[in-house]
Amino acid sequence: MKIGTDGVLLGAWTTLEHEPESIMDIGAGTGIISLMLAQRSDAPTIDAIEIDADAYEQCVDNFEASPWGDRLYCYHAGLDEFVDEVEDSYDLIVSNPPFYREVVSSGDVSRDMARQSDSLPFSELLKGVSKLLSANGIFSTILPFKEERRFVELAIALELFPNRITRVKGNKKASFKRSLLQFSSIEKKVNTSELIIEEERHVYTEDYIQLTKDFYLKM
Repeated sequence: MKIGTDGVLLGAWTTLEHEPESIMDIGAGTGIISLMLAQRSDAPTIDAIEIDADAYEQCVDNFEASPWGDRLYCYHAGLDEFVDEVEDSYDLIVSNPPFYREVVSSGDVSRDMARQSDSLPFSELLKGVSKLLSANGIFSTILPFKEERRFVELAIALELFPNRITRVKGNKKASFKRSLLQFSSIEKKVNTSELIIEEERHVYTEDYIQLTKDFYLKM
């Protein structure tokens, strides 16, 4: 599957200020977010889980081909079985989860599973995060803007509190399309901001360039 803007945004936006020792990427796909976090940090442990067999194999290949292969490991597993088998906790958890609640079909089973929330419901994702996150850990994700309120309500019920939210739109005239969300077990005032991706078609804003320039060969 092609690298999408959502994954690039999450990998670049996720905070590393707390200098995590261990990172978990839930639903890693082909590994782009884990690779970005490996490039940005010195975390000695970066684990990823991916349930789709083809994506898992490509993720492993990408990890092994990278300069950070000794810090990256991908498990071929679903979140539920991983939570049951692992006792470790993580200082940073990231996830670019499937989010289409309606049934969609592209003709590609793997792509459809990666996009439809039935394969990883928000409630299951948040329950898993609440069990795997360390006491001072941070959880970051990206969702459709229309799902933000429902997701935040589900998270708060599990004592995961929003600390930082960036709402994203494609251009100045567009409606908000995505929400970047950061949670922790500490309840505090939410830092909110906006991000516009393009001034016009293929002409990126300075904010987007500054956020993502370390990950593009051409910008």
